[in-house]
Amino acid sequence: MKKLLFLAALMTLAACTQNKAPKALVLYYSQTNTTKAVAEEIAAALGADIEAILPVVPYEGDIPAVAARCAKDAAEGKLPELKPFTVDVNAYDIIFLGYPIWMGTYAPPVEAAISAMNLDGKKVVPFCTFGSGGLDTSTNDLKAKLPNAEILPGYGVRAARIDAAKAEVDYFLKSNGFLAGDVTPLPAFSEPKPADEAAAAIFDAAVGSYPMIHAAATEVASREVPGGIEYLFTAKDLPRDPAMEMPDHFIKVYVLAEDGKEPVFTQVLR
Repeated sequence: MKKLLFLAALMTLAACTQNKAPKALVLYYSQTNTTKAVAEEIAAALGADIEAILPVVPYEGDIPAVAARCAKDAAEGKLPELKPFTVDVNAYDIIFLGYPIWMGTYAPPVEAAISAMNLDGKKVVPFCTFGSGGLDTSTNDLKAKLPNAEILPGYGVRAARIDAAKAEVDYFLKSNGFLAGDVTPLPAFSEPKPADEAAAAIFDAAVGSYPMIHAAATEVASREVPGGIEYLFTAKDLPRDPAMEMPDHFIKVYVLAEDGKEPVFTQVLR
């Protein structure tokens, strides 16, 4: 009888171990609190622990000042020194890793953090904030940097659209199985077609005077989304000086046209 009870206890323990939910940590760097806002949304939705990556010497100033410090450190082969974490990263199965996009990829404090940690065998979910884009490039850089971790699809949002993050984070977590709940999958984009005058007007209105985009729409695909239409434009980069010649270079630009609102671009893929 004692043997049977012992075996039953072992089976119960094994079942509990097998059904144990993976432990998640939201680990992020934020200079202006924009990425912090997304990190807090994810942590609150999942009930996950949250930890900030804090440089000993904070990054301060505007974009040129930050870029100058990054360039100087890169030339000297330096990464920022970080304050110690208050949690043991090894205790977590899934790391939601957040950062602003600087120079096309994750900010140097994140480089310093992942260089000092062992993330082998862990699942890493990138999330980022940006001016125009960088989720794709930073995700690829993480895959190269962490070949023994599993880098999962991530989430990115323009800083100018941070108010949309709450709803988008909820959809992202549910559609990727991190959070319980039903979501309606988005349809595939239509086949691309040449951008006519009406499509070009939507593109121009969306990119507006954003200084990092100087391009003309050449093709467009679209799909219906809740509350509006999402477009995927192919656009040709244009020279700043009309007299200057430059090789053909094309970018992808996602544009959201919600009912009753002006179209806005949500991400650029270069």
